Amino acid sequence: MSSEQLANLVFLTPTDTTVGFVSQNAFKLTLIKQRPPSKHYIKAIPSLRTLTSFTRVPNRHKKRIRRAKRSTFIFPNGYSYRVIKTHPHHSLIQKLSWAYTTSANPSGKDFDEKFATSVADVIVGYPLPEKQKTASSIYQINNTNIKRIR
Repeated sequence: MSSEQLANLVFLTPTDTTVGFVSQNAFKLTLIKQRPPSKHYIKAIPSLRTLTSFTRVPNRHKKRIRRAKRSTFIFPNGYSYRVIKTHPHHSLIQKLSWAYTTSANPSGKDFDEKFATSVADVIVGYPLPEKQKTASSIYQINNTNIKRIR
């Protein structure tokens, strides 16, 4: 399958914190999630090197981001990034080189396996986990400070 075809697919996959949708197509995710198109998605990436191709990483935060587990960082440009390193879905993110990631439920609603499996193009790692883990930590960073949001 070509990289262009992969980019338009929506994958349903277990992540390190929840069951999620992964895709490079933000428009498809917005339709599935039924959420405002102005709301940004977290961009999952396989390495700090890939992150530096999207945004400038302040030197004082590079080590923290590289070592972080289950953490999302909101950068001064307003976009959120998460480096995926150890979980099995790392191989999917690495194959795509980057992807938007979001929970596998309609916006503001609980997870429904029937809904999630019906709207996904590809199901990875089935059966899906029955229980969600603790949500990821979210940090907002700028050149000098870091602030925990969640």
